[in-house]
Amino acid sequence: MNNIAIQTITVALGQRSYPVWIGAGLLADPARWRTMLRGRHALVISNTTVAPLYLERVAQGLDGLHWSSFLLDDGEAHKSFANVGRALEALGQLGATRDACVIALGGGVVGDLAGFTAACWMRGIDFIQIPTTLLAMVDSSVGGKTGVNLPVGKNLAGAFHQPRAVVADIDTLATLPEREYRAGWAEVVKGAAIGDTAFFSWLEQHADALAARDPATVLEAIARKVRYKAGVVARDETEQGERALLNLGHTFGHALETAGHYTTLLHGEGVAIGMRLAAQLSERLGMSEAADTGRLQRLLEKLGLPIAIPPGMDPQPLLALMRLDKKNSAGQLRLILWRGIGRAEIVGGVAEADVLAILQAATHQP
Repeated sequence: MNNIAIQTITVALGQRSYPVWIGAGLLADPARWRTMLRGRHALVISNTTVAPLYLERVAQGLDGLHWSSFLLDDGEAHKSFANVGRALEALGQLGATRDACVIALGGGVVGDLAGFTAACWMRGIDFIQIPTTLLAMVDSSVGGKTGVNLPVGKNLAGAFHQPRAVVADIDTLATLPEREYRAGWAEVVKGAAIGDTAFFSWLEQHADALAARDPATVLEAIARKVRYKAGVVARDETEQGERALLNLGHTFGHALETAGHYTTLLHGEGVAIGMRLAAQLSERLGMSEAADTGRLQRLLEKLGLPIAIPPGMDPQPLLALMRLDKKNSAGQLRLILWRGIGRAEIVGGVAEADVLAILQAATHQP
């Protein structure tokens, strides 16, 4: 795959900017990202699945620095305050100063926790994202959202803290389990469903190649999604308006993840189910047509994503979890819905009765 050209996308934030490098062989080219480290200290945060595969390659780029690693157990359940505390202790034991850098080597859980740790240490130090999952490459590594989960809800504690760089080596996708690979496409579909009808059609046309992991097609999809998100983040860094649209399906999805104690569903799976529910709610409210819901559902299924609420999840507890969503305002549900493919919008004051009706219909399907 090394003959595929590396793509560089810049996330521009006023006077600040950072590069997102996407391509093959990037972990074998530490000179590209080593220049982003300003000081003498580095802490690599990874997990027990990814570190045995890729930590040694990253370590080769840290030669001459004072560095150490901190490893999480794998899984969303470990994105916790307790592990942030342990990571901060690791920075303390390293003697990290304000010019230190945290390096996130892993998927979205590692990236979110590493970024939050970097935001907390001495009120904010540098960090670099090295995403190793498809979902992290196309979404969570870009944009500076960091955070941890609480028992009552997902990502309820966090900070906006932008990385110094994102290094997305698509070679790492070769070791990604099939279920996690499929889950990553949910965030790609989401980006197209929000505001890019041409990209949505492209995904429909190339779904088989994406499912088969064709390198050139995968790289093109990742780059198109990152380019779209970089533009949104540049216009609305701290989610005061347009960036909230990137949460299509997430209010439902986060509730499903929380209800499953972060073990039943992967994040992308929750988003896929949540997007379908959001589309069905949009239909119920007269905002969109059944044909749009059908196209979304068919694309998700073609990419191997689930669209049904798992058995054993009840509508009323799910609705209660949705009330804790960060987008809600003045005690009212505020959801990202759509008027068809490529036309998402923020809708406030959504009646709980309508949401409950959608949940009830979805949980009583055979």
